[in-house]
Amino acid sequence: MKLVIPMAGRGTRVRPHSHTVPKPLLPVAGTMIVERIIETFNRTLDRDITDVVYILGPDFGEDIKQPLRDMSERHNAKALFEVQAEALGTAHAVAMAKEHLDGEVIIAFADTIFDSQEPFELGDADSVIWLKKVEDPSRFGVAVHEGDTITGFVEKPKEFISDLAIIGVYYFKDGNYFKKQIEWVLENDMKGPGGEYFLTDALDKMIKDGKIFKTATVDEWLDCGTLPAWLETTGIITEKEFDGADESKYPNATIISPVYIGEGVQIENSTVGPKVSIENDSVIKNSKVENTIIRDNAEILDSEISGSTVGAFTSLKNVKGKVDVGDHSKLDIK
Repeated sequence: MKLVIPMAGRGTRVRPHSHTVPKPLLPVAGTMIVERIIETFNRTLDRDITDVVYILGPDFGEDIKQPLRDMSERHNAKALFEVQAEALGTAHAVAMAKEHLDGEVIIAFADTIFDSQEPFELGDADSVIWLKKVEDPSRFGVAVHEGDTITGFVEKPKEFISDLAIIGVYYFKDGNYFKKQIEWVLENDMKGPGGEYFLTDALDKMIKDGKIFKTATVDEWLDCGTLPAWLETTGIITEKEFDGADESKYPNATIISPVYIGEGVQIENSTVGPKVSIENDSVIKNSKVENTIIRDNAEILDSEISGSTVGAFTSLKNVKGKVDVGDHSKLDIK
């Protein structure tokens, strides 16, 4: 079983943090977005993932590849890399993995975190599409279905046709056949809006060829594609996974749950929480912090921040209010 993760995009909507780290490598309460996706598959699939193919941008170097190798190894999988030199759509991104599209394949776009309490049984379906019931289907691509069999796909329907949104996760039993459909889309220059090649065109052709598509619905689908969404999702995950912290470890500190506190974090004379995530080796002194993401090795001094995102190796002093500050920055309000 191969897992293909397209992640060549620049993540412009989570800048400044994506200037130094691809969006899927950003943390959500101590764990990278992309690793949370792999953890979910390992927990819910009825078979093991053996290889993870990462589709990277042309300027992603060893500083990006090595953490992905290490993470894949933690999950008993081999990391493989391909490059998407130009962003030409979802089908084009998947086509970059053509050398690896054989046997069973899962495609997962790393913009969201999803979860299910029930295991997914892939069975003998030609394809399985992961879906989530939504209140406003007009914002998403949706699957038209009869029972648990998918009969078609509609992109952002203006009139109600289905409320099951496609979350960007797909299984294909025959990777070689799927690859031929992707190649057909590109060879026939089937560009959609924005001059991009869309995966749904390949899926539509598979359905017309008589392939059986089944649904897999998820309980939770959390967006990480923008700064507000990343912050909100981190708060939800923190509340779900972390009940409380031992205040005795932190001199004269008040910890208001839910809070995630990584290894080596120092907190003194401060109030932290709720919905705060603090990555490893960060320092908070004489401050009040709530509803905020603080990445590793950051320093918050004499500040009062809320609704903020603070980059790695960044220092804030005498800062009040809401800030979004990238890595290796220094902000001191005199």
